[in-house]
Amino acid sequence: MKCPFCGDVNNKVIDSRLSKDATVIRRRRECIECTRRFTTYEQIEDTPIMIIKKDGRREVFSREKVRSGMQQACQKRNISIHTIEEFIDELERDLREISEKEISSSVVGEKVMEKLHTLDDVAYVRFASVYREFKDVNDFVSELRNLLSAQ
Repeated sequence: MKCPFCGDVNNKVIDSRLSKDATVIRRRRECIECTRRFTTYEQIEDTPIMIIKKDGRREVFSREKVRSGMQQACQKRNISIHTIEEFIDELERDLREISEKEISSSVVGEKVMEKLHTLDDVAYVRFASVYREFKDVNDFVSELRNLLSAQ
């Protein structure tokens, strides 16, 4: 690590500490040449999760988009924001474990629908109506029948 004061590359680590969420290491260093101290931060370099949209566009996975969609589906339902956040953390971990560099948006949508199906039927139907782009009432009724027959 290059000293920001004198530019020398010889230094020693005096102290290392983990951040609260254990994703970053803070290191206090001392330059051997000029004896001044400085701080560096070390973290894992994440490669972004790329999502392939239905129309073929590619964009970076957005936790905010998933959160927004789930919050709209769960509006006025007994589902806490904590539950939604935990699911999004789990979803992001699952997506990172997939060995593909690009993931279809349908994979993300289906995982969200599976989770909502276990949490709340009304939230599930709300999300499904937008995600599956119901064209009319018949599509909506068909999904409700599938939901009722599965129980």
